[in-house]
Amino acid sequence: MLAVLSPGQGSQKPGFLIPWLALPGAEDRLRAWSALAGVDLVHLGTEAGADEIKDTARTQPLLVAAALLAGEQLGMDGVGVVAGHSVGELGASALAGVLTPDAAITLAGVRGREMAAACALEPTGMSAVLGGDADEVVTAIEKNGLYPANRNGAGQIVAAGSLPGLADLAAAPPAKARVIALAVAGAFHTPYMAPAEAALAAVAPGITVGDPVRTLLSNFDGKPVTDGGEVLRRLVRQVIAPVRWDLCMASLRELGVTGVIELPPAGTLAGLVKRELKGDGAPEIVTLNTPDDLPAARDLIARHGGNQGGAR
Repeated sequence: MLAVLSPGQGSQKPGFLIPWLALPGAEDRLRAWSALAGVDLVHLGTEAGADEIKDTARTQPLLVAAALLAGEQLGMDGVGVVAGHSVGELGASALAGVLTPDAAITLAGVRGREMAAACALEPTGMSAVLGGDADEVVTAIEKNGLYPANRNGAGQIVAAGSLPGLADLAAAPPAKARVIALAVAGAFHTPYMAPAEAALAAVAPGITVGDPVRTLLSNFDGKPVTDGGEVLRRLVRQVIAPVRWDLCMASLRELGVTGVIELPPAGTLAGLVKRELKGDGAPEIVTLNTPDDLPAARDLIARHGGNQGGAR
């Protein structure tokens, strides 16, 4: 069985969409999506510098557009499982058939703008906690009034919350762990993002959804979701809920996934999968960063795909 993964914020790189715009129709597609997202996706994916594409309001629709553009070029026939990390869930939901591409881009535009606005209300941040015992790390995070916003597996948990709380965590880290501050705008996937959740909830009733046509794993609990309405509810709720990528990877193992393709900008999720799903039965991985990687990705689908079976 083959899985396609859609990365989240922080994976973007300046100019990463340049080679994709050489493909017929790609630039027109991005310009149409730009109108829906309220940002210039062509500029952001080609000419914008690192600081500009760090802006949450710009980054989120850019990443969803990149995943959809590459997914369309790749083709999803034979893909059995899809999953996305944080905002990558919007791209994954579209590739699963729950959202139209236009709806995914529209939601990404709202999500990015509103999360950026929520970050501006109060100074907050995020720090990666690497190593240590997972239970002890979570206890230390919560002891400092913080939230375990991302549980990424492979010895990586991300703490989020107030800057003084993050400073206290860094000053007295859990045993055998180190704390690294992340260059982000605020405490994503925590109650600090409640205004963004409310804004998405106001938009959601206007979004038409379908049920997944392939297995779609949720960041909420790592499990497949079979109802399109429930997927949309979770997409709204997820802005204040932790990303359980560790549980998504556990489901990849349980489902018997033998091949993984990460959509552009690829590398982050592939690295987590490689570190977590190692040993006997480790999946073969292709990182799809440019159109030159499409033949290898299609070959992987041909050899590992075909067991789609719908949502499970």
